[in-house]
Amino acid sequence: MADTITKQGAGDGKRAQAKAANRQEILEAARRVFARLGVESATVRDIIRETSLAAGTFYNYFKSKEEVFQALADESTIRFRPRLADVRAQSFDFETYIRTAYRAYFEFLRDENEPAIESGAPHMTLIGVRIDTPEMATVVEEIRADLEKFLSGEVSEALDTEYITAAAVGIARELGDYMLKRRPLDVDGATQFASTLFLKGMASFGMPRKT
Repeated sequence: MADTITKQGAGDGKRAQAKAANRQEILEAARRVFARLGVESATVRDIIRETSLAAGTFYNYFKSKEEVFQALADESTIRFRPRLADVRAQSFDFETYIRTAYRAYFEFLRDENEPAIESGAPHMTLIGVRIDTPEMATVVEEIRADLEKFLSGEVSEALDTEYITAAAVGIARELGDYMLKRRPLDVDGATQFASTLFLKGMASFGMPRKT
């Protein structure tokens, strides 16, 4: 009986590993296809052709290319969270947090899209991260909590930190998307511009700048 249970457990483990490997193969194929063709033009068939899997296997994991794209976006957001944690650990004041956070995000975009950039692919695999997912909502909430901590006692309590967070995230997303379209890719320039724009805006609400 024990031997039977052990064998069943080993079999379940192998099946789980195979499923995880298949899913990852689909995601990696989709990244290449989206970079080459663009998300709008790509089809499920294009993704399947890029894998070693049978056509029907795709639908065991995803219902559509949109689901694949969302999975890529979710994974991207999850990979960004440790960088945000590093930003938090390195920052002891508001301005340092803002500058370090923008740099971390723009460097993240560069690293995520580097294979497509180096290969000369006409499309980026994933420009930024989607805002309408639970994973991204968690990141935005972490940023809001960080900003509230750094702003505590610095500005009027009536100042809406949800607006401030939306502005900070919006600047990052828009400038990040544009940065990836430019050559050479300028992380330093994007960081400086985004930081200056946001910090000068905050100064108009009475937020002191470092001297």
